[in-house]
Order: sequence, then structure tokens, then C-alpha cells
Amino acid sequence: MRNAQRGTRNSGKEFRALNVPERVQIELANGRPGKILKARGTRFVEAVLECWRIDDEWWRKPISRTYYEVVLETGGRVVLFQDLTTNEWWMQS
Repeated sequence: MRNAQRGTRNSGKEFRALNVPERVQIELANGRPGKILKARGTRFVEAVLECWRIDDEWWRKPISRTYYEVVLETGGRVVLFQDLTTNEWWMQS
């Protein structure tokens, strides 16, 4: 991959994953995410825009998740998902 500014190739050390999920604690309100509890503070969910479920890879390691695209009280949008096999919640911004 070429560096656009210098025309040089990037080394493998410069690659990083985007949208890596962060484990969070969720408080539900009426069965949907209401609060995101993090070490840096609580974020309140203003609205749930969309909800969908994915069940996949059953022939390998099962993936079963419920996703929520939400608007936070600050106006930002994030995607939350619950891993239904471990019951853990994750956030991607």
C-alpha cells in the first residue's frame, strides 16, 4: 500500500483496526439499551434508530448478536450489540 503523501510503501506496523468493539455495561429500559456504563462515565441513549439480529457461522463458531444503532444524549451515534452466546455488550463508534 502506498503512502499518498510521500509515495512510499507502508510497513505492516502502521496498520490498525477500525471500529474495534469496546466492551461496555448496559442498563436496559423497556428491553432496549437505556444507559451505557463505562469507566469514563455514563452515557444516556436518546433514541434507538434501528435494531437487527445476526445468526451466522453455525458450521464453525456460532455468532449470534442483536445490534442497536442508537443516538446518544450528546447527539452522537453508536452501534451497540449484545453477544447472545456470552451475554456481553459491546459498543462501536
